[in-house]
Amino acid sequence: MLKPLGDRVIIETEKEEEKSVGGIVLADNAKKKPQAGTVVAVGDGRVLDNGQKVAPVVKKGDKVMFDKYAGTEIEDNDKSYLVLHEKDIVAIVE
Repeated sequence: MLKPLGDRVIIETEKEEEKSVGGIVLADNAKKKPQAGTVVAVGDGRVLDNGQKVAPVVKKGDKVMFDKYAGTEIEDNDKSYLVLHEKDIVAIVE
């Protein structure tokens, strides 16, 4: 498994629906980019200018919502993940 550095978080995104409400199959470019997912790995935290380390707020297993175009998409073991900074996470879904 991948281990993120610093304040980065690895998220497994939720898959977008393949069909519209009316049953029409959507092309890949017509689908909306996912904005929710599950945290699968968390870095050690952010280091402030004074050298103090701030622990991450999210933890493995949290369901989160994030900025629409945040992060970098990667593939590992035939699965797609999104690597982003913790600041790009806007909410934890409870």
